[in-house]
Amino acid sequence: MKRILLTIVCVGICEAAFGAAKQPKQVVWPNASSKANSSEWLIKNHDKITLLQPRVLVLNFSNNQTREQGLAKVNRIIEAVRESSRYHGYKNPKAPVTLDYKIAKFVDLADRPADPRPEGERFEGNSTKYPRVPNWKRGINFSYARLFSDEFAEYYGWKDPKKPGRYLTLKELVNQGIVNEVWFLALQGNYGAPFESVEVKQVYDENFKKVPGKWTQAGNGGSPEQPWIGRSLRIGFINSDRGPGCFLESLSHSFEGMAHYNPIPYFRKYFYEFAGFDLNTRWGLKSNSLYGHGDDPVDYPKPDVMTLKNDGQPMTIENFYAIGGNVHYNPSGRRDYDLDNPQPVMSTIENYRLFNGPDGKDKKELWTVAKFKKYNPLADDCMGPWLVYWRQNMPGPHSPMKDDNGKPMKCWWPFLFY
Repeated sequence: MKRILLTIVCVGICEAAFGAAKQPKQVVWPNASSKANSSEWLIKNHDKITLLQPRVLVLNFSNNQTREQGLAKVNRIIEAVRESSRYHGYKNPKAPVTLDYKIAKFVDLADRPADPRPEGERFEGNSTKYPRVPNWKRGINFSYARLFSDEFAEYYGWKDPKKPGRYLTLKELVNQGIVNEVWFLALQGNYGAPFESVEVKQVYDENFKKVPGKWTQAGNGGSPEQPWIGRSLRIGFINSDRGPGCFLESLSHSFEGMAHYNPIPYFRKYFYEFAGFDLNTRWGLKSNSLYGHGDDPVDYPKPDVMTLKNDGQPMTIENFYAIGGNVHYNPSGRRDYDLDNPQPVMSTIENYRLFNGPDGKDKKELWTVAKFKKYNPLADDCMGPWLVYWRQNMPGPHSPMKDDNGKPMKCWWPFLFY
């Protein structure tokens, strides 16, 4: 009897242990130990994190959006981002969400029912509180520095618990982990516009150690007015005339910017490979990506053949295959924003870094734009449908991808808040 009982107990314990191994413990950031961007905890526990729930401060400068409309738009964006962070979610209905933004506060700064300025002085329906560059003539007209001012601190409305009558500035909100990111709604028009997405980011070395006192731009463009506050901060512009797909495009350009400015060498190395920013070394093109290809269309007469002009000269690439593509070019993209090419191409996007093909390389499969059409209702404008799918192929928590050393690939989502 004793022997049988011990066997039953052992089996139960073993099954419990194996079950725990198959389903890693949920580790969420921000948390009680770490709330702020660029925190040491975030970097140290990167490989344990399974869910990021960053707090986003949303500002509405658009006079054509009510508070309810603005909130609805932002919630649609959050849902598209959530879906896009599910590793291989297009084929695994149970794939968990990795990036789930939470609204820290929605601050409505619109001038409804009417803009009080004279007709000729109005900025295309944007609020008088829109931080317009003084004496602006052309180009970017959004003063990012003003978002960090005492003026805007009062708009945000977080009272300073240590000083009655005073409000916390954006720098303080970020440093305290109350806010991890800022989005704002505004109208774009003949008078110019903000950048799509900007970030000032902490720089790290090859071992993920902070380089003291060193920071860089890391967005889609960048404003010299955005101050370095000791922690990384992304600020995104939501065009209030557009839908979630267009802002998902802006956020996805932030991935590209984070690679181009190279604050995290590990990320740049693998993102350039995934997103096709190595076409000069991989296929001998003059440009490192199809962004630099110009207006001449690319074609795919066969799934494994690419034809294009390289430095003005016709070129044919045999045995061609795409990996992940970038924000504007999916694997079969013939030009910027091409979502409708019916031609199949060979691609490894769904097998990136799995080493599951012949000779231990990533498996190549026929790929068409039908792969992402299911996401048309979720993010139906700009490159949205493609980008939901594209992001689902990036390394997630505990995904089976391997790096060059045969170690598990680091999940890319925490890098957004390094």
